Amino acid sequence: MKNSFLLFLLIIIACNRPASNKESNTSSHSDTATFQLPAAISFNEHVAPIIYKNCSNCHRPGESGPFPLTNYAEVYRKKKTIEKVVRLGIMPPWPADASYSHFVGELILSDRDKKMITAWLKQGAKEGSAKLKPNFPIFPKGSQIAKPDLVLKMPKKYLLKGDNKDHYWIMKIPFEIPKNQYVKTIEFVPGNRKIIHHVNGYMVVYDDHQKKNVWDGEWMVPNYEGSLAAAWEKLKITNDDGSFPLRIPSVTNYLPGVTPAIYPNGIGGFEMKRKGAILLYDIHYGPTPIDLYDQSTFNIFFAKEAPKRRIKEFQLGNYGLSKITPALMIPPDTIKTFYTQYTLQEDMSLLTINPHMHLLGKEFVAYAITPENKKINLIRIPKWDFRWQYFYTFQKMLVLKKGSTIYVAATFDNTKGNPNNPFSPTKWVGERNGSMSTKDEMLQFIITYLPYQAGDENISLAKPF
Repeated sequence: MKNSFLLFLLIIIACNRPASNKESNTSSHSDTATFQLPAAISFNEHVAPIIYKNCSNCHRPGESGPFPLTNYAEVYRKKKTIEKVVRLGIMPPWPADASYSHFVGELILSDRDKKMITAWLKQGAKEGSAKLKPNFPIFPKGSQIAKPDLVLKMPKKYLLKGDNKDHYWIMKIPFEIPKNQYVKTIEFVPGNRKIIHHVNGYMVVYDDHQKKNVWDGEWMVPNYEGSLAAAWEKLKITNDDGSFPLRIPSVTNYLPGVTPAIYPNGIGGFEMKRKGAILLYDIHYGPTPIDLYDQSTFNIFFAKEAPKRRIKEFQLGNYGLSKITPALMIPPDTIKTFYTQYTLQEDMSLLTINPHMHLLGKEFVAYAITPENKKINLIRIPKWDFRWQYFYTFQKMLVLKKGSTIYVAATFDNTKGNPNNPFSPTKWVGERNGSMSTKDEMLQFIITYLPYQAGDENISLAKPF
């Protein structure tokens, strides 16, 4: 399976051939049975349940949607926009191809839902009887998940100058809580979604006798290149005796559109000591032509029990375990595909996967070939959208045996026909000295997993709370 021609052939087949039901993890979300729409369609009886289920969690005050969709008047006001995005499949945002593989929390309208909305609009978008009006769902305020147990906020507002440049910072968000707690997950909530490109965060934990004042020092410093010693000194991260405290990696991460993956009790999580700090060792603000402010928050969800199984992570591509072939450099006026692959060294139970590219991304596909030569679909994104880069969690743990090889093919569009191309005229674009700038490119496939235990393939990841 490592022959280059065979690899190329397999990936081309995977990219262009619709998956059969046998290849797909579960059945398609499309309606397979015929259906008949009501003769008279109203918002209250027929359309509101669709909107409230699929749209309102984001399209409500304080969330990412640019306008609210919480009642008839708001939906009616945006009816032309709704018709367009439903017809084009832009909304709800779910880039992954549901005919290829399935994940927890899919935002996919069924054929019936689409036809119901379209017919309602053609009939004049009537409100209908007030007696049939459904109650608006109760959504958690300030969260896409649930009501958090603890909320931390950046100590001050950060002013991003409108200089059209990328800015990289290290930030410290200190805290003291009444007692040690086990944490299930931390949800990063952007204060300004327009400018935050990505976030990677540690948890720094202190023993009481090691650190008297967790608020001592600066709370943010530039991300110095080369050495972090100067940053640690200004932030005063160390214990009072100069030693380094325990740092728990990857406790909070963010990409546009992302909400954190949450697993059932006992899987993942960590202990949050009474004293500590969230340390954003990398927060990237993208270019803006005008001054903008950000003051992001962190929703913390406590676990009911100590974690029994520690989550592991690895990645393919940039900074990962596998090289990209050919080297990630995209010529101007070119659409080009790049490949990477990795053979597993142990039996794994896959939890979550995260494909990552930047503005030139066009298509992404990943699958595995087992030692028995069986193909297992992982993910296919036929139309890459930089604004929606989910952590895709499998509905059940997906078991891959030692010796299985993961293949990735990613296509980039460096032509003037790409509306997201940051350069006009087009120019050479690629990876550049470890740069994470949106104007450079990346190709990563990040995989979160557990070492396999018997029965993992039967464990549902759909209901973590």
